[in-house]
Amino acid sequence: MKYNKLVRDRIPEIIEASGKSCVTEILSDKAYLRLVDAKLDEELAEYHSDQNIEELADLLEVIYAAAMARGYTLEQLESVRAAKAEKRGAFANKILLKEVIEK
Repeated sequence: MKYNKLVRDRIPEIIEASGKSCVTEILSDKAYLRLVDAKLDEELAEYHSDQNIEELADLLEVIYAAAMARGYTLEQLESVRAAKAEKRGAFANKILLKEVIEK
């Protein structure tokens, strides 16, 4: 079966342990960025479908990978997230903006 998709680092080892073999390749930085973006779409679609914590965790792992692939640290990512939450708020209050009226 052919896949041609980005997988977690231990997947080849897990496949081998199951008695199967696999063919892999180490991606260039450019190809990795393209496939990590595709993986974000894939994981988001899976979360929309299943809406469980495992899919949220997968999505978070790919977000971390995307940040690091673009040269950001996880500390920078968290710092930007926290700063935006401080400045603009988070989503805890469940606010739906329905309309803005010009005065």
